Amino acid sequence: MREFRVQPIRNGTVIDHIDSGKALKVIKIMGIDENVTSVVSVIMHVPSSKKEYKDIVKVEDRELNPKELEKIALLAPNATINIIRDYDVVKKTKVKPPERVAGIVRCANPNCITNAKTSMDTTEPVEPEFVVESTKPLKLRCIYCDRELENPEENLI
Repeated sequence: MREFRVQPIRNGTVIDHIDSGKALKVIKIMGIDENVTSVVSVIMHVPSSKKEYKDIVKVEDRELNPKELEKIALLAPNATINIIRDYDVVKKTKVKPPERVAGIVRCANPNCITNAKTSMDTTEPVEPEFVVESTKPLKLRCIYCDRELENPEENLI
């Protein structure tokens, strides 16, 4: 078998153990598009010892903010985040879904107050908020309308 190597990054973030096929969604969560100025490596469908296959995303000169971490935890609950400085891993953490999720997932119920259009009658839009009911499988429950979301990744904001 022929082996391909990806260059190590000097400083930045490596997101490993992403469920196979979800690396491009991770890139979208991070807001990486054609205007990116850093080196980005996306490695998909790599054999893994823990699972059959996994994806990996490496981004130079970039660390994740808390909202991005929460979204990635919902999308890829088995992912690990490696912070790289001077080519060394200085911090390695496993993502885990928070107990509550606010402002990053849209409620699937079109009649939920969080999906209401703002008008002269309402003063502020209501930010969607969910309680994490279970992590395997991932299920969220809207605190306003009580609707259960079984596939939150489809409703990421």
